[in-house]
Amino acid sequence: MPEDERSRLRSYLEAVVAVRPAPVHTAVAFNAVYFGYDLGGDGYGGSPLSSDAFPVIRVGESAPVLPVGAMVCIATGSDPLFAEIVHKEGANPELGPLGEVPAWVSGAPAGAEGPGRPTDTTAPRRRERLVPDVNAFGPRLSLSPAQLLRLRTRRRWVDEDGHLVVDVPYPSPEVVRRDDLTAYAEHLLTTARDQLLNPYVPVSLTELVGSTHDDDLRSGLIGLLGTVRGILHSSPALRTWGHYAMTRERLAAGLHDSGPLGGDDLKSLVAAVEHAASPAKRRFGLTSAVTEYTAIGPRLRAFPGASDALRGVDYAAAVFRANLAIADAIRGDSDRGLFENGARITLDDAFEGGGIWRSHHPGAAEPASDPFVPAGRGWTSSLAPAQSRGPEEEPEPEEDVEPIDQPLVDDPDLGRGELLRDDAHVVWRAPLRLTHLRGGWFPLPPEAVRDLRRSLGVAAGIRLELDHPGGEGAVDSVVQAVTAVLRGDEARLEGITWPQDFFPGLMLDLRLLRGGAGIRLATTELDEPVRFGDRVTGRCFDPRVVTREDVPGSDRTGDTAVGLAPRALVLRTVRRCGLLTLDGHALQDRAAIPRAAYGRRPARAQVAALVEAVTELLAERVLEPAVGSRDAWGQPHFPPRAGQPTIPLIAYRPARQRVIRPWGGTDVGEGKLRAVQFVPGHLRRLRPGCSPSVVQRAAFREYCRRLGKADGWELPPGYTFVTEHTRGH
Repeated sequence: MPEDERSRLRSYLEAVVAVRPAPVHTAVAFNAVYFGYDLGGDGYGGSPLSSDAFPVIRVGESAPVLPVGAMVCIATGSDPLFAEIVHKEGANPELGPLGEVPAWVSGAPAGAEGPGRPTDTTAPRRRERLVPDVNAFGPRLSLSPAQLLRLRTRRRWVDEDGHLVVDVPYPSPEVVRRDDLTAYAEHLLTTARDQLLNPYVPVSLTELVGSTHDDDLRSGLIGLLGTVRGILHSSPALRTWGHYAMTRERLAAGLHDSGPLGGDDLKSLVAAVEHAASPAKRRFGLTSAVTEYTAIGPRLRAFPGASDALRGVDYAAAVFRANLAIADAIRGDSDRGLFENGARITLDDAFEGGGIWRSHHPGAAEPASDPFVPAGRGWTSSLAPAQSRGPEEEPEPEEDVEPIDQPLVDDPDLGRGELLRDDAHVVWRAPLRLTHLRGGWFPLPPEAVRDLRRSLGVAAGIRLELDHPGGEGAVDSVVQAVTAVLRGDEARLEGITWPQDFFPGLMLDLRLLRGGAGIRLATTELDEPVRFGDRVTGRCFDPRVVTREDVPGSDRTGDTAVGLAPRALVLRTVRRCGLLTLDGHALQDRAAIPRAAYGRRPARAQVAALVEAVTELLAERVLEPAVGSRDAWGQPHFPPRAGQPTIPLIAYRPARQRVIRPWGGTDVGEGKLRAVQFVPGHLRRLRPGCSPSVVQRAAFREYCRRLGKADGWELPPGYTFVTEHTRGH
């Protein structure tokens, strides 16, 4: 995002966080930007949202699956109560009044009723606490304070704190395990689809992604949510905990408050969590290991006078401050969670009870891990250990062994091409693979093969035109005579001389004129160079292929791990053998790195060198720690699966600067003015006495049709429609 646009968006989001009474979740911040939240007091009152389309919650009935950010209508005995869900947490009835938690509750899957006893895994149920902001829609759609007090007093529609405690049936365990942003994206694409595709919003999602296909909308929506989250986390005026943000000024005011849940109470809370696992002395001076779990929400209610400070959205603010206070104590007073008194404090469950913290003594006996990644050790400890046969012990090698050349771990979707057009031209897109780069060939899709066979036969010469502006290719390689081999299942172009700056993962667009004997191959230039891992490029690329194949020891001249230094060998092993995510992250079982690097158990000196290299790479943030799980067959999984023992992982998370096309203004990149800028269709207020033309009314109806809306959408009074256009020179 251009810095001027990023700065404007950051300023607006900071203002939203400052005026909202609750910590602002990423989904709530997205709502403010996308639907238009008025900072003057009207909230969403002037937005295009239609309250008639909000899902209805009736206490006493099963509530729908509602993520944070959902707009809802709470049914009451009289006037409906419109609200935005700003906080959500688990409300397991096993949570104690002083925050004490049975171990099995922490990290338990939805529907679990006891240690190691989950309920029906096909349709799990979970009790949840939803915190609604009943003033989010301004005074016109809000109840009076007296009406809200009556609702809380009767406890028929909301509880005494103004919250919703509901039982939620989930359609599948996969839906339960979704992260917050994915869950909200699915909510907008299903339950709130009309709300998302409303033509009255400034720029609809379909215009931003250029498609009405659900997969494209989902991908674009996740990208927008990620952008909003990144800006919240980058603001120097805000503090964040998970997906929530609060201004530093408001946080400081709460810490200086001497009343209930102020700074003194938070210090007491931190001390209580730190000393919760004080060891019990046994005979002969020995001590036994102690583990305690503390739920933040119930623990806050135990402070004297805290009832009034936990009503409404103030509860979400109190939970935020408490979790952040413990996190700051861990960062400042401990070594990755290990305190001087020997206790180790880690976050064990980020959802249940506002967050469950685990205190264990002696903490030094446990392996160090990220204390802020929920490990779910409480539930894991309640399970019987998996009965599986481990690998046979191998004798210690007497001498050093050579690292192996890890084969490319290729899944069916890695590097898969995409057909873009199939009419007068066959147009397709696919990433360049390491084997293509080394062998001087490139595969052909079936649509191109059928056309070439009709005109050329099974093998013939063909003209290949390379369109790679600003590249490092030689002049005579712009147009090449190559061979199209069209027999068998592996039809391809052979004899290609790839430009020197081509790399594995580079995205290539190819175009074949039907009936012709020439193919045009082009790369797509980004607005500005981006860094992905240790590679800087100005071209579009496939992050999964770059992570897997553009590794140390691999280039167009060879692919070997022999002779690599320990650091390079660790990076190659994690990227080549780890679990691969859609955005190019790779996660490897930390304990399996020596065997994966060498193919068998290496010598002690080699293992020590790899361990030292891992430590250095973690300290330099080239690699990051993560937590996964291992199933009964020994296979690692990420994110960790419920009911499986957790294991430490090492994550290769390449920092990538995201480049998004600006939708207005001037984008100055690399010292040159953007030639043409695209402006999507949008509404514009008319001067008093003016009305839109028949042409613009028809254009707005066509715009609604492209958004996937039903017929009957008309321009609102006082507005006209500006059709999409380009501007600039």
